[in-house]
Amino acid sequence: MHYLLAIFLPPVAVLMVGRPIQAVLNFFLWLLLWVPGSIHAILVVNEHKADKRMKKQVKMMKS
Repeated sequence: MHYLLAIFLPPVAVLMVGRPIQAVLNFFLWLLLWVPGSIHAILVVNEHKADKRMKKQVKMMKS
């Protein structure tokens, strides 16, 4: 769902993954042109998901 938002409403997607400062940057990118804002949002969402996967793997290794 975050990836779909990243394409259509990039600032909202970045804000939903907990990056308010990057959401402001993304808003200005989105105002300039739609494509740079969407690309930035997809990268931020992808990084967020990778961080969650890594934390889950570390937690499983500690058990």
